[in-house]
Amino acid sequence: MNALLVADSFLIAAGKVRGLELHRERFTASCAAAGFDGAGEFWDGSLSRIPTFGRWFPRFELSSDGPALQVRPAPSTGGRIRVAIHTGPDPRTTPLVKGPDLEALAALKQQAFASYSADELLLVDTDGVALEAAYSALAWWEDDTLCFPPSDRPFLPSVTARLVRQLASTQGVPTAERARTADELASYETWLLNALHGIRPIHAWNHGPIDPLPASTATTWQSHLAALARSL
Repeated sequence: MNALLVADSFLIAAGKVRGLELHRERFTASCAAAGFDGAGEFWDGSLSRIPTFGRWFPRFELSSDGPALQVRPAPSTGGRIRVAIHTGPDPRTTPLVKGPDLEALAALKQQAFASYSADELLLVDTDGVALEAAYSALAWWEDDTLCFPPSDRPFLPSVTARLVRQLASTQGVPTAERARTADELASYETWLLNALHGIRPIHAWNHGPIDPLPASTATTWQSHLAALARSL
């Protein structure tokens, strides 16, 4: 069986990408932990296969058959999203590594869409603390402080979250790590972050009403994030 051990994807638009070295760092470290030490050489030798025109969402992979690159057209990006809250057992087997749990998380996302018309699914730990979404990292605002889940909790190290934290530092915006439940997050402006969409504010939870978020700063921060893109 060809088991997926590691995966990493990023958006390329008009030949530019955000945080490429951070994606490489995460991929190579995960591959090394899985026993494959040639990930850096494979990554560097494969970049030339990715077109520098149009929009692409390539995925570097390590499976039991070895490394591979899928050059995929980028899906459309979205803005306003509804998020469902996962209430069953944690489906993740390797929460700190992107890849092995993607299939299980995709199945849960499909269930969330069928039940709530939700675009994403929020995962919580055993004491109810919000960790991340199925395919996205988590951030939210408490007054003027940009908050993230505690780093000692089990969730994927997100490249986009790391970039957003760097932006906050550059702009003098305070950040903090805080344990919050899903119910508590519903009282804050909450964002989902990933390489494809960048920053998406949550506008609705489960079957709840849509919040227009008239004072959202997401658009401004999305522009700052887009400005970090560099040529491939």
